[in-house]
Amino acid sequence: MAEVDGTWDCVADTPLGEQAFLLTVRSNGAGFSGSISGALGSEEIEDGIADGATLRWGMDISVPMPMRLICTATIDGDSIEGGITAGGFGTFPLKGARRG
Repeated sequence: MAEVDGTWDCVADTPLGEQAFLLTVRSNGAGFSGSISGALGSEEIEDGIADGATLRWGMDISVPMPMRLICTATIDGDSIEGGITAGGFGTFPLKGARRG
């Protein structure tokens, strides 16, 4: 699954405006680990699921408020696109590109 491994410059369109973040993916069999870091903080990704080029993971955040995020993204070459579901706030699009 080396095609999903790498560092991705991403942007999510949220109610707080566009949020840029860096997504790091390290595949390990049918799963992956990594991290997300941006202006609102950093979180480790554990127990991510990798189904081919589609990644799924959950994260507990504390800023701007405590909440569980459910994320899904599909990688196509050097592009990534998907969504972040934030409970009752709905799902926000994310997109990005592999950092070269």
